[in-house]
Amino acid sequence: MIKPEERFMSEGQGYLGSSEIPKTVTHCNVWDWDQLRMIKVIGTAKLFPPDEDVEVPILARFADYLSPEVRAVTVDDRGLITEVSNDPEQDDTYFIGYLPFSTTESLHGCSVIQYSKLQELDRLGPGVDLSGYDDESGFPQKVAFKFNPIRKPRRLQMAWDELNLLKSLPPHPNIVPFDRVVLEDVESRVIGFTVKYIPGGTLDNLKQPFRFKWIQQLTQLVDFLNLDLGIMHQDIAPRNLLIDPDTQNLLLFDFDWAANGEKNLLQGRDDIAGVVFTLYEIITGDTSFTSIPYWDRNMETVQNISEWTCNRELDSDVSTFRNFLNEWVTIRRSPGDMQRYLDAPNRLTWPGLPTPPDYSLPFELGTTVDGETNWVTGPRIRRTAVEKGQYIFHWERPPQSRLKNSGNGV
Repeated sequence: MIKPEERFMSEGQGYLGSSEIPKTVTHCNVWDWDQLRMIKVIGTAKLFPPDEDVEVPILARFADYLSPEVRAVTVDDRGLITEVSNDPEQDDTYFIGYLPFSTTESLHGCSVIQYSKLQELDRLGPGVDLSGYDDESGFPQKVAFKFNPIRKPRRLQMAWDELNLLKSLPPHPNIVPFDRVVLEDVESRVIGFTVKYIPGGTLDNLKQPFRFKWIQQLTQLVDFLNLDLGIMHQDIAPRNLLIDPDTQNLLLFDFDWAANGEKNLLQGRDDIAGVVFTLYEIITGDTSFTSIPYWDRNMETVQNISEWTCNRELDSDVSTFRNFLNEWVTIRRSPGDMQRYLDAPNRLTWPGLPTPPDYSLPFELGTTVDGETNWVTGPRIRRTAVEKGQYIFHWERPPQSRLKNSGNGV
């Protein structure tokens, strides 16, 4: 089940007037990762001050009880519902023109599966489901299905890059293997991908013992990604590490923040620092550094802590882990390391994100200075795409709590 604190994402507050006037009507669009839909919460500036996202806990109280047709709810200054609206004009969801598989040549060598053949087993997190299907031989498979239902340019780019990166990676004993491209059923458009599901949970669970060989595997993997393939993961953390129960190998997943050479490379988010903060958190359970923006974090701060208080079962002394880590950091921080990364001999390549053909269809957007209809192309909200008769893939689904209560759910 999606963690309650991760379920909702607010797009902020839109004031129909001054935010300093308590009675100013305020619109707040909130995305629900459980039901995969946008709900507009309407109230006043008194209830919804800037940047506090009060709308999230308010919506959380009653989101599971709203009809699927509801597009907006109005609340009073106590956060209680006074009105609901099914008016499609209240729906500000953006249209996503998913790419037809026929136009994505870089993916043509991948195995594919239709969305309808995936059975939802659980909802692991925002944009990630646990799913099952029977393969061509009739054998049941469990996979993590990753998808992006939100039309944000950065999210679309990350989804495209991660899919192409994963399908291009050579098989590696410490990387969760890529499985299939997922296509919707009507027009065979690319809506996501699957990777092998590894049971047992991630290393942010302090009850999971940690072995010395796993930090060795992690540093060797980082060296391979950085210095051989020219890939910087940029999100190494306990939550992105698993232990394969069959091989007892450490596995890394979630490459959506990855950089390829200089492309998407972020200052202060390199994998060396990621390993340092990760090992510290694994051993101590101290997550305080995760709340610090990566550009403000300094790994030397962690390295210079005299004693790492151990709060996890280890198979070696803490000093053994720290000595190994420090020796590896010294090697990787030597002069020329960044250039070695940029000059990686086996750098992976893939094409840029194509522009969906759907966005070339013109639509009306206001009028010109001469009073003529202003025709534009490009991204548009979903209700405009509906008016133009464009094909829309709908993600909406019942809340997981309702499925559980019915006895037929995940």
